[in-house]
Amino acid sequence: MPAPEVHPTAVVAASARIAPGAYVGPHCVVEAGVEIGEGTRLLSQVVVHEGTVLGPGNVVSPMAVLGGAPQDIKYGGEPTRLVVGARNRIRECVTMNRGTGGGGGVTTVGDDNLVMAYSHIAHDCRVANSTILGNAATLAGHVEIDDEAYVGAFSGIHQFTRVAKHAFIGGYSVVTQDALPWVLTVGNRATTHGINLVGLKRKGYSDETIEAIKQCYMTLFRSKLLLKDAILKVEAEVGRFEEVRYFLEFVRTSKRGVCR
Repeated sequence: MPAPEVHPTAVVAASARIAPGAYVGPHCVVEAGVEIGEGTRLLSQVVVHEGTVLGPGNVVSPMAVLGGAPQDIKYGGEPTRLVVGARNRIRECVTMNRGTGGGGGVTTVGDDNLVMAYSHIAHDCRVANSTILGNAATLAGHVEIDDEAYVGAFSGIHQFTRVAKHAFIGGYSVVTQDALPWVLTVGNRATTHGINLVGLKRKGYSDETIEAIKQCYMTLFRSKLLLKDAILKVEAEVGRFEEVRYFLEFVRTSKRGVCR
């Protein structure tokens, strides 16, 4: 792995750690204590604030600002962090804020995510792996995004809301309750619009699994059963499917309630 390359116009603090193969492009600013992993590329005019760790193989486009102070009036300047995993594509003008002391102190972004231009990840968020945030998607504080979820362009996710694995949030949506897995969630305020059949087929789910997920959703939210009775019915009929068990556990553990 070659030595890191730092453009002459970049400003890099002496205590920043730049791994082999990393690139810091023209007019970038890398503050004290920042860690940048192998092969990560800051293309140009990127600002990386103190408390930020970038793993290997990330590509950060111009004008992104990573690890800025939380936009939370309770934040008192305590040292907090932003930790970003590997192979993320972070596009133009994206902002990601550090955590707060009251929220655990760290904002995390996993691996292989695509964060499109002008998106915002606020303090104490937890973004998992292989997600897509469309242009100008906005996550308020303490939001959790699970694996392979999609948040459409210009959508807003309310603080403390969860977006489940494989959830699909349509563009321009306002999501104020937890968004269900494998379900199309769209609107202001967002409501569910059935199973994402196209997405499930593209991901290679079997017809039997797709039918089980559909049956789970229909029983929980389209029957006239009380939710507790609907859960028991689903468990008895299709509870053998891992995807159904995840779906039920997501509903059970919701604190804000789920979009319906």
